[in-house]
Amino acid sequence: MQNLTRSLGLLDATLLAAGSMIGSGIFIVSADITRNVGCAGGLVLVWVITGIMMISASLAYGELSAMYPRAGGLYVYLREAFGSLFAFLYGWALFAVIQTGTIAAIGVAFGKFAAYIFPSLGEKNYLFGSEASFLKVSAAQLNSILMIVLLTFLNTRGIKNGRWIQLVFTFAKIAGLAMLIVFGFSIIGDTDFQQINWADSFHFRKLELVEGSVQATNINGWWPLLSAIALASVGSVFSSFGWDNITFVAGEIKNPQRNLGLSLVLGATIVIVIYVLANLVYLRVLPLEGIAFADADRVGIAAANGIFGSWGTVIIAVLVMISTFGCNNGFILSSARVFYTMAQDKLFFKQAAALNSYGVPAKALWYQCAWTCVLCLSGKYGDLLDYVIFVVLLFYAMAILAVFALRRKYPDAERPYKAFGYPFIPLLYLVLTALICVPLLVYKPTYTWPGLLLVLAGIPIYYGIKKVES
Repeated sequence: MQNLTRSLGLLDATLLAAGSMIGSGIFIVSADITRNVGCAGGLVLVWVITGIMMISASLAYGELSAMYPRAGGLYVYLREAFGSLFAFLYGWALFAVIQTGTIAAIGVAFGKFAAYIFPSLGEKNYLFGSEASFLKVSAAQLNSILMIVLLTFLNTRGIKNGRWIQLVFTFAKIAGLAMLIVFGFSIIGDTDFQQINWADSFHFRKLELVEGSVQATNINGWWPLLSAIALASVGSVFSSFGWDNITFVAGEIKNPQRNLGLSLVLGATIVIVIYVLANLVYLRVLPLEGIAFADADRVGIAAANGIFGSWGTVIIAVLVMISTFGCNNGFILSSARVFYTMAQDKLFFKQAAALNSYGVPAKALWYQCAWTCVLCLSGKYGDLLDYVIFVVLLFYAMAILAVFALRRKYPDAERPYKAFGYPFIPLLYLVLTALICVPLLVYKPTYTWPGLLLVLAGIPIYYGIKKVES
């Protein structure tokens, strides 16, 4: 039986981890975060908390990835710690919405920003139907599908293709963001926005736009404050989604016991530093209200216009296109390895368990591509992703709990790397996750219960598969 080839080094793994995270979110979600917290300190705090969560989870993931250095990532960790049902529910949610919906959303974001340069590629240009039609296809949707099919095809031709795409586009997006940050901090002129924004830096408020004027409502008390930070964190968590994608391709990493955990921490650290610096630039070149109520939440474009003038829109559009293209390559490359591993466990289409002549799971890639294209055409991927953010956090929490469960279940198992700061740093992640999830359950039930129901819908499917197999 042909096996996956270990051909990715530490640099490849780190860039895959970082590149899977940096998409369009950093240019958009700061608007919603600012509306929820209403102050410069709160905006930066939310991103710092997200960074602490990513890095603390990465440190714990290092132990899991060193114990099980094979394709599948969290699916494998849940299977070993809690059994095949929980692993399947994760894989089911991953295929139904989490990864495929993210790929679809990133693909359409590519089309949206491409429309700044090529207007005919916009969402409002319908190639079939109209805005009022039940069935309609926009140029942005078609562009997204073509990009997804192209990246899928390239990744079926061997891991080296995906590796080079990731190397080039991750370097390009980091360089572009670095340019935005450097120019943002070095512009000569009025810096009153920075002074004004930080004058009352931790005065938490809810900002709303009412009949063209900004209204601010003070946030008083620990529970309203905690809730505001939790609701604001949805955007920052989504922008860092994919930090663990590298574990899905563990079967193709050289010296995985060392490189997997290290690449997780390095990737998370690089990204959160970039994210925090980008937000400090936003606070330097834009008033707080300009961040909160940027046109269509496109904070990156508003900031770039302040830095580069009329060329700002084009610069950010190109940067987002580079970011989303590389980000989608990372998701497409890595996610299919989970379905490949599920198929080997007889919990997915059996054809997906095979590798092609290039040593990659081509059938798993095409199954993933087909369902992603359906989501692109449906136009419902955005709603579905809103529903599963809560579930994603729960699965990540289960991964951290797996560290505790496996230490109890297999106390004498070989652990080439042990979670740094155990048990305190893993517990920190669990506490921070709980502090986000509880307010979401209370104040955003439409963002929580549908996601849980989607996951639970996998239970009869699991037992149906098991019955057929027996």
